[in-house]
Amino acid sequence: MAAGFRTASCAVVVVVALCGVVAITEAERMVGGRSEVKDVASNEEVQELGRFSVEEYKRSMGKGRREARGLVFSEVVAAEKQVVSGLKYYLKVAAITQDGERRLFDSVVVVKPWERSKQLVGFAPSATKNYLVMQKEYKS
Repeated sequence: MAAGFRTASCAVVVVVALCGVVAITEAERMVGGRSEVKDVASNEEVQELGRFSVEEYKRSMGKGRREARGLVFSEVVAAEKQVVSGLKYYLKVAAITQDGERRLFDSVVVVKPWERSKQLVGFAPSATKNYLVMQKEYKS
């Protein structure tokens, strides 16, 4: 009798643990949650959104800011997406400044495919270390 009770108790513990793992996994994929975009370097859509964000930022700044005029898109180095009313992309964009320095910028772009629209909602220098510094540290 005691052995049967222990076996049943162990089975209950295993089932509860599995339910917890499934719940955590599903919560990560939940609508409204951010998810990492894989293979960013080869993802043409993400790279195009990065290019769009730099060009749109330059256009919005107009001729007033010297540093915006000289900014040249290099690549998107990291990306996350979030399902909202459309798709919201959080991008780490590497760009070359007018002084020839490679810097990282945080960009947020909302894409609504059914309206064939994309909108830059944020673009600013990243708080992340300079991309080239990160590469040197990684290779060392």
